[in-house]
Amino acid sequence: MENEEFHLKLGADAAKNVDAYFEYRKIVGDDDGGNIMLPAEYEAYKRRVIPQRMKNRLFVSWEAPSGMACKQVGPETLCFCTHRYRTHVTDFETLPENGPIRQRCRSKGCKCASFHYVPLNGTQPIRCGCKHYADDHSTKHPYKCTKSGCHCVIFKSSYTCGCGSATHEHRTVVETKSERLARGRPVGMDVPYAAMGGITGFSSLAEGYMRLDESGIGRLPESQLNQPITDEDHPFLRMYKDLEGPSQVVGPSKAIAAGARVAGSGVNDPQLSAVKKAGQFARKQSKGKIEP
Repeated sequence: MENEEFHLKLGADAAKNVDAYFEYRKIVGDDDGGNIMLPAEYEAYKRRVIPQRMKNRLFVSWEAPSGMACKQVGPETLCFCTHRYRTHVTDFETLPENGPIRQRCRSKGCKCASFHYVPLNGTQPIRCGCKHYADDHSTKHPYKCTKSGCHCVIFKSSYTCGCGSATHEHRTVVETKSERLARGRPVGMDVPYAAMGGITGFSSLAEGYMRLDESGIGRLPESQLNQPITDEDHPFLRMYKDLEGPSQVVGPSKAIAAGARVAGSGVNDPQLSAVKKAGQFARKQSKGKIEP
């Protein structure tokens, strides 16, 4: 059996069928109960759910005291109850006008009343001040410890986020599109997919202190983007500085121009190959051959 080889032959429409299945899964999520809908059921589901999903989408994030969204919650983000965001109630026919929006967990037997994000320490849960893990605590607020003999009545972790604030100083924020726009946060495009939460683009996958949009640290000022390159900067940037000479002050924007000049100068030094490629890319982009 160990030496046996199997060769699968797929038809010309195989890739299309795989793409269709992934599209189905992103739209339906877990609403089919594990049984794939018939084509007629699927079309009826889309006609019923997608309009209200695009109208009443909820944006979920985990925010620091400063207001920065350190984590944008997506379909696979874990809740305190250890179930993913997509297993919670994310679609609403009408949104409640008053009070917080509760997103209870739909997993069988789970008592989680609303999605509550808690970070991981690598791949394992973080610890509470009582030294027990997050999943050793109740799934109901205030998440008291369930370990025998432990008198902890509330989960409070001093685990520090990348923003510098402790976990217990953060909060899970659930807001509508209008509320998010009022705060100047990105909302992305209206999409038909389930449980998108705060994901509005690829940058949403980064942590807040690395995200250069209004939900993160924001756009860096020009003075910081074009500050002089020093010996403490990355070697790639220092290569540009060397091209300009020690007496020149070079910022990243001037470094790109230097790379473009090197690319057309006929220099064959292997150490400058990366610079040449960057210059060639910059020239093609300036001519409109590459989309920015």
